[in-house]
Amino acid sequence: MPLHDRILGHFQASAQAKLGAADTLAPAIEAAARLMVHSLAQGNKIMACGNGGSAAHAQRLASLMINRFEQERPGLAALALTTDSSTLTSIANDHAFDQVFARQVKALGQPGDILLAISTSGNSPSVLQAVAAAHARSMQVIALTGRSGGGLAEQMQDADVFLCVPAESAARIQEIHLLTIHCLCDAVDSVLLGVEE
Repeated sequence: MPLHDRILGHFQASAQAKLGAADTLAPAIEAAARLMVHSLAQGNKIMACGNGGSAAHAQRLASLMINRFEQERPGLAALALTTDSSTLTSIANDHAFDQVFARQVKALGQPGDILLAISTSGNSPSVLQAVAAAHARSMQVIALTGRSGGGLAEQMQDADVFLCVPAESAARIQEIHLLTIHCLCDAVDSVLLGVEE
């Protein structure tokens, strides 16, 4: 297949996957955004974690909360648990890599905070451990995953929000994760700034 056609195929597959997931994900994205607004309005924070591309998405969310998305507003309390190399490497070295986020949640998480747990497969041990730690700290969880949801699906509690992209391709799932993060940021801003209709 010519390279040009392969590139066009990626654009088409991405667009189809996003449109195919829209009706399924929209209600859960709204529920997650309202959960975030409630938490932030109570003086709590959003903590986000994930590995690889999901780590980048965790950092993206935190930066958009602290700085801004598309509208000017005061900064919102958010923290990516993926950015402190000294903390990450010391935990991985002294304990185990699957504890790199959980130990941060145990140290920094408070009841009323929210953990955004991102895992393409839903089976990342470090993310699963973080979710368990968040629940132990009386935090609610927003899970952002794909495929069948993996172990994350099994960890969800009634007060949590489960966002599972109905796709198999890691690339398509991660593309929809980024779009979901943008939707969350826009929804939070719309509610906080009073532009929701």
